[in-house]
Amino acid sequence: MLKKAGIALLVLFGLGLLYLSVWPVGIDPLAWDPPAAPELSGVYAPNNRLSRVARLAEGVGAAPESVALDGRGRVCAGLEDGRIIRADPATGEVATLADTGGRPLGLAFDSGGGLVVCDPQKGLLKINPRGEITLLTGKAEGTALAALNDLDIGADGKVYFSETTFRRGDASGADLTYLEIFEHRPNGRLLSYDPRTGKTETVLKNLHYANGVALSPDGSFVLVTETTAYRVRKLWLTGPRQGKDEIFIDNLPGFPDGISLGSDGLFWLTLVNPRNSLADNLLMPRPFLRKVFLRLPRFLAPQPQRYGLVLGLDKEGRVVENLQDPAGGYGRISCVVEREGRLYLGSLAEDAIGVVELRP
Repeated sequence: MLKKAGIALLVLFGLGLLYLSVWPVGIDPLAWDPPAAPELSGVYAPNNRLSRVARLAEGVGAAPESVALDGRGRVCAGLEDGRIIRADPATGEVATLADTGGRPLGLAFDSGGGLVVCDPQKGLLKINPRGEITLLTGKAEGTALAALNDLDIGADGKVYFSETTFRRGDASGADLTYLEIFEHRPNGRLLSYDPRTGKTETVLKNLHYANGVALSPDGSFVLVTETTAYRVRKLWLTGPRQGKDEIFIDNLPGFPDGISLGSDGLFWLTLVNPRNSLADNLLMPRPFLRKVFLRLPRFLAPQPQRYGLVLGLDKEGRVVENLQDPAGGYGRISCVVEREGRLYLGSLAEDAIGVVELRP
């Protein structure tokens, strides 16, 4: 009897090893040796400047990942259930502007007051003040758009927007994010949509998890965050380097997500999670181990850490503002918009829009 039980255990052990070694995981990981993560010192020194975050529209819905302010100072946010809400900081009043039926992510208002939206399930959308939804584009160069993420709009009305990957994830984007982090291939791109011609085209390819998008004040360049490469890339749109790209800021201490141009002339950048030493030092250089981790139950994988971190960057990519909350009271900050000395925050984990004064 004991002998049979031992044989059964050996068989189960062998099947487990076989599963961990060869079961298909749907990715082809690329080996990568990340640079050593910078210490949280100097320009990255810890502080508690984000510990005083107030909550706007609390309890209205999960994961207000992106926010945008209209001309009256009201804050719009896209929620996990597909709704886009509009909250008035002055009165606290909250209303539903529209429901895309998908997952609204990046938001930006155009010069006419229309809200342009990146929805990975529906495409690039425009919502008028009455809440009516129009599809601007769902294809680029004959191919259906997939995981649209964030956008910004130029003075000429041209929309620059990111496609994180060619993959399509679930409504939350969690599975897609997990696969992209573990594969670490440049599956993303930056696109433009011109409302004057209706043309959609790729302007920058081979990006690692293309995410936040922000245009410079004069429209001479556009920035796009590469979340899984810990950096922000810059593409010149005008001038002698037009069409050339370069690194704007590299080797960040966390995963960059949303970026926006503030009324103060700074680029405001969120780091949605700190870097993970296990992933950097053990998993990323070893594609086979990453496949093994994908076969394990999700709770055994490196978990996101609640840590608030927002940076202000000048036009040269230098860190000139640093706001942190090591306790992560308002955690997993995915978006930041500055207006007249106040930061409005979006999050992957909260049920409210965050608001914090820069100089309380």
